[in-house]
Formats: sequence, structure tokens, C-alpha cells
Amino acid sequence: MPFQPRLLKASLLGLFLAFGVPSLMAQESELFSLKNRWENITTQMPEDARAKALEGLADEAGTLARQYSDDARVLIWQGIVLASQARESGGLSALGLAKDARAALERGIELDPKGNGGSAYVTLGALYDRVPGWPVGFGNSETAEAMFQQALAIRPDGIDVNYYYAAFLEEEGRKDQALEHARLAVNGEARGEREISDEALRDRARRLVASLQ
Repeated sequence: MPFQPRLLKASLLGLFLAFGVPSLMAQESELFSLKNRWENITTQMPEDARAKALEGLADEAGTLARQYSDDARVLIWQGIVLASQARESGGLSALGLAKDARAALERGIELDPKGNGGSAYVTLGALYDRVPGWPVGFGNSETAEAMFQQALAIRPDGIDVNYYYAAFLEEEGRKDQALEHARLAVNGEARGEREISDEALRDRARRLVASLQ
């Protein structure tokens, strides 16, 4: 039978439709659900219930990351969830969670140098800012600032980028710069897929501006 490229293309398209599209749709649906539940936990749930809820969400994020180990967005979201869990948990367990978050975020950046629109760099900056320094942990203010600068280079008007950098600058005693970035956060544009959490950060930025003036 002579070679028929049209039949081959049709067969490949059929395989893609049979396997590729449903798999991609399932992945997008799972990631969308993960994002939404993270936003709900971190912005709507009482503080004393967040650690337990994030523990369950981190388990799901881990399963998703193992299933889609070469997807930067999945790995970065796993890192974001783990970093949030570390922040809410506290204690010695928080350091292990922070290390796991850093590993996931760094792997995500290897796959996507822009770090999911700068989100990975923002989270890494916050981790390096909050985690204790050597010999207990990996915290380092210079590295934290470098991460925030990377995020700003990618998304200079981001509410999250500017708020967390402003908070860092305030801690460092650089109040004029902190005020500048807090104002940028207040005037930033919320992302469609992160509107709830971005608006919550905008409110925090407003309070930070008021305290710095």
C-alpha cells in the first residue's frame, strides 16, 4: 500500500484527541482547582484552620507534581503551597517545608526561566527573607533581595511583587524605598487568575503605606 501522508496525519490527530486533549484538560482542571483552594485558604479561612487545610492541599500538590513532573506551573504552585504551609505551621517542621518549597520553585524556574510570570521569584524572596539564616536555615537577605529584583524585572507592576518587596525593605530599615514599592502595590493591577489574593495584598499594602507615611 503506498504511503498516504493524509492518513498518517489523521491517525496522529486521532491519537492526540484520544489521549492528549483529555490529559491536558484534566491537568488544567486540577491546577485551576489547586489555585482556587489555595486562595480560599489563605484569604478567607480563619488563621487557626489554615495550617491543617494547607497540609491537605500540599499533599494534593505533591501528587500533581509527581504526575506532571516536567510542568513548571505545577511545580511552582507546589512551591507556593508548601511555602504557605511553612508560614502557617511555624516551628521546626516549617524549615523542612521551606526547603521543599525552595526545591520545587527552583526546579520550576529551571523549566520556565520567567518563573510563572515572576511568581516563583516572589515566593523565593519571601522564603529567603523569613527563614532563619545559617547554621539553622538558608535565610539570606541579599539572596532575598536578588529574588525580588528578578521578579520586578519580569513583572514590575505586580501587586504581590511590590508588596512583598516593600515588606522586606521595611524590615531592612529602608523606609523610603519601602513606601515607594508599597504605593506601587496599591496601584498595581490584579491578575485575573489571582484576583482574590492580589486584592488582599493590595489592602495590606494600603496599611503599609499608612504606617510608613
